[in-house]
Amino acid sequence: MDQLELFDLPNPCIGVCENNSRGYCLGCLRSRDERFNWHNKPVEERSRILKLLENRRARRDAARLAGKPDQSLEADIGSTPDMFGF
Repeated sequence: MDQLELFDLPNPCIGVCENNSRGYCLGCLRSRDERFNWHNKPVEERSRILKLLENRRARRDAARLAGKPDQSLEADIGSTPDMFGF
């Protein structure tokens, strides 16, 4: 049994369901595809998405601390470009 199967991965939704102009949720930072059918996605995919969200939050928070306005974001490492690459 894979260790990921032993633990339920939380849904990152925080109830702030508002999209920006590029389709990313302002609350949880997920794309539409990442949000769609969250509970039906394989554990490995949900785990990968959660790791992407950690990177997006870190970049967003670093940009805010540096006083930079929200801007179009760089790509996550190893994925397609998205808007949370602060």
